[in-house]
Amino acid sequence: QVQLVESGGGLVQAGGSLRLSCAASGSIFSINTMAWYRQAPGKQRELVAAITSEHTTTYADSVKGRFTISRDNPKNTVYLQMNDLKPEDTAVYYCNAAIRTWYPLRDYWGQGTQVTVSS
Repeated sequence: QVQLVESGGGLVQAGGSLRLSCAASGSIFSINTMAWYRQAPGKQRELVAAITSEHTTTYADSVKGRFTISRDNPKNTVYLQMNDLKPEDTAVYYCNAAIRTWYPLRDYWGQGTQVTVSS
């Protein structure tokens, strides 16, 4: 069984910073792409940033230049450094990872962590 456990969310003023972490645990053979998604009230879940096992990164246009995704492969952990936060960044942030266990590669999701940015 695989678990993704997120941490680091909270309340911050506009212009501030937060760092999210997501650690994968369980019977993991390998992890391919790891990513962060977010979902604001009344909106669809959207991709924020993704990183491959070779550390190639992708960002949503709305966060380019402000957010940085990184990962520590030996620790099975992905991070999201969020700087210059804006009220429109307020959302529940979800960790996602493509993980191979005894079963074929499939997506796993964390439980979500709330990020609230006040103006």
